[in-house]
Amino acid sequence: MVARHGGAFVLVALCVSGLALRGAGAGERLMPAMYVLGDSTVDVGNNNFLPDCSAECRANYPRYGVDFPTHEPTGRFSNGYNLADQIAQFLGFTESPPAYASLPPERILGQMKTGINFASGGSGLQNQTGKHCGRVYRMTDQLEKFTSAVQMMGNSSYDLISRSLVFISVGSNDLFEYVDGNATLSPNRNDTQFLECLVGTYKSYLQELYAAGARKFSIVSPSMLGCCPTQRFAGAIKKDLDGYRCFGTANDLSRQLYPKLHSMLQDLSVDLAGMNYSICDSAAMAETVLKHAVSPTLNLTVLDTGCCGGAGQSGDGKCTKFASVCPNRDNYLFWDGFHPTQAASAEAAQALVADPGLYVHPINITRLAAL
Repeated sequence: MVARHGGAFVLVALCVSGLALRGAGAGERLMPAMYVLGDSTVDVGNNNFLPDCSAECRANYPRYGVDFPTHEPTGRFSNGYNLADQIAQFLGFTESPPAYASLPPERILGQMKTGINFASGGSGLQNQTGKHCGRVYRMTDQLEKFTSAVQMMGNSSYDLISRSLVFISVGSNDLFEYVDGNATLSPNRNDTQFLECLVGTYKSYLQELYAAGARKFSIVSPSMLGCCPTQRFAGAIKKDLDGYRCFGTANDLSRQLYPKLHSMLQDLSVDLAGMNYSICDSAAMAETVLKHAVSPTLNLTVLDTGCCGGAGQSGDGKCTKFASVCPNRDNYLFWDGFHPTQAASAEAAQALVADPGLYVHPINITRLAAL
């Protein structure tokens, strides 16, 4: 079973690579606009403009951005492009739409015609998530800003919004704070209740986006969070390591959340006429990478250590302007203690746009765009 799964992943990667290269042609866009909501996996600099956001929840300093075209930090929690950029590029844009907070008020209406990124590092599905960051755009803030901008567009908004992509990557921080806090130590701990609360909140957000005119949703479920370098360290301290030498409790929660999210989306798409969605089982995809990292199309050979700062099972290194940086960044799964490298997120983006059904259900973004 394992060998067959690994072979299938190699085949998918080969197919995906070819399809991704055949995304939008020059000057062509597969969707008129892209709207991004979520956390630091897709933030392109909103937190830079929030004065009360703490430094630990910003990425506007070296060594972030070392491989971005400008070689400067942009607010992306990556060495280069992040997942929002890579999906946008497949759709025919040069990169992610700009951060909402970077736009003067008079530009918001015009920018809505091609998209805006509302994502904010540290945010989660729950309003209390990310309080350690100080000021962030909570998901409720992001939705309020999106719906307000749609209302500014007036009656002309429906056709544009309904044909555009709403791309969401959120939920990881809720899980991080749950396992890092005291919840998992409580004798009355109820993981199922916690996860169902997250799913119910997610559902309400999707209903609000639908009411604003959105019809095409791409959802990225949280990955194997216990395998982030910082969480490997946390798992070692708590003596809770699984077979991958990752924080076992965090990985168990990640695995349990995906089917609940998928089931919710299936039911919601029946209830809401015209709603279409694509959801990625990031935990399953990450597990395959952990088992079969070296392949003809995937050469992520360092899976347990952050390239910048060296966070991992032996320590909680920080990615600062003084941190050491690995020279072979394309071989690292993680850029810092939490976030993937540009190379790793590019592999995820290729699966999102062209996976035939192993990890992305019920359709991929290519098919979603064609609807």
